Amino acid sequence: MVTNLFNGATRAAGLSVLMRTVGVATRLLPIPQPTMLVGPGASARLGQAICDFDHTRVLVVTDPVVAKLGLMAPMVAALKAGGTAYVVFNKMLPDAPVALIEKGVALFKSKGCDAIVAFGGGSAMDAAKAIALAAANNKHPAQLAGYFKGLRAPVPIYAVPTTAGTGSEVTVAAVISDPEKHRKLVIADTRIVPRMAALDPTLMVGLPPDITAATGMDALTHAIEAYIGHWRTSFTDRMALSAVSMIFEALPVVYANGQNLAAREKMALAANYAGQAFTRANVGYVHAIAHQLGGRYHTPHGLANAMLLAHVLRFMSPAIQPQLAALALRAKVGKKPEPVAALAARFVDAVEALAKRLGIPATLSTLREEDIPTLARAACREAEGNYPVPVYLSQMECEGLIRLLLPEHAPAKAVARRRAPAKRARAAA
Repeated sequence: MVTNLFNGATRAAGLSVLMRTVGVATRLLPIPQPTMLVGPGASARLGQAICDFDHTRVLVVTDPVVAKLGLMAPMVAALKAGGTAYVVFNKMLPDAPVALIEKGVALFKSKGCDAIVAFGGGSAMDAAKAIALAAANNKHPAQLAGYFKGLRAPVPIYAVPTTAGTGSEVTVAAVISDPEKHRKLVIADTRIVPRMAALDPTLMVGLPPDITAATGMDALTHAIEAYIGHWRTSFTDRMALSAVSMIFEALPVVYANGQNLAAREKMALAANYAGQAFTRANVGYVHAIAHQLGGRYHTPHGLANAMLLAHVLRFMSPAIQPQLAALALRAKVGKKPEPVAALAARFVDAVEALAKRLGIPATLSTLREEDIPTLARAACREAEGNYPVPVYLSQMECEGLIRLLLPEHAPAKAVARRRAPAKRARAAA
């Protein structure tokens, strides 16, 4: 037992050193910043701006729901008025399946397109990025998974998010799925950051409350995981703290009243700030586990993050109390005279309370006990190979966190929450 603990601590220390070394390199990596158009009517203004770049034909990537709702009408009208040809690919589904991305690539090539507009939620934007990079490099989308797997740069990408969650309009990543193998794939490349993006709150007023809640909690997860990881910088801290403050203020408002344009715009900006934070500082175990739930059960990504966030933070709390305390102050759920430990506990409780207030379910009905070891193994592999987490989890610890989402294990939650990763926290510090 002592030998196992020693080996585990040594391995965690080694992983931490490796991730910190990589973190030094990421600070030097130039990440493009899109030109942002913000406010009601921003999507139409983006259409006008695209016309100024004299593209031959633009591929608009979206999903059937967005297309049916007519949300693209102002931007499409602007493209028509400016004389820019376009073709719409409105077949994208949640999780951006590779088979549909291949169809998007084929359409892009057959129509002679030289630019892409991503219009929709995270899946549409991730798909557009993957299409652009796959088309430029004549590669299957799955071959691009990983860091900088494309030799050639993609054509210009523009983005119009219709949810306030992913922040994909400013990130270097695209998350796609391989349904046949029940896995999600992450493409990372600084060249897939969109050139311009429009944050138009009028496109978000019709979002149902459950989508508003899940996407908002997704943005909150991005900000928090960026803030507690080892790749954080003064810039990412500013973005993350601002995003957390804005989300705690605005998310309950838009959940209760989706027509509130000012709060919708604040949420769009918060998701954008969170995206800027995590595209450089990266994410952690909440995402690592959520990706496995999405790949196996098609659980919406934001919902999976929302269900896991408080559990992961509570488990890691002994190692990240100062960060959690700072987040509590920015979220206005605690006051400065309080001890750091008390503030940290307040913040985790506030995250859990916010999820409950937003109607986020506490358990995942599709989760199966027999799947948990495989899910945990994949999540640990993803986190250890990619994320600068403050604490490295063992297989057993990760299984325990996932098991908290099993409805039949509700009575065991209190026991799982009390487990403190003290030894592992020291190893990863």
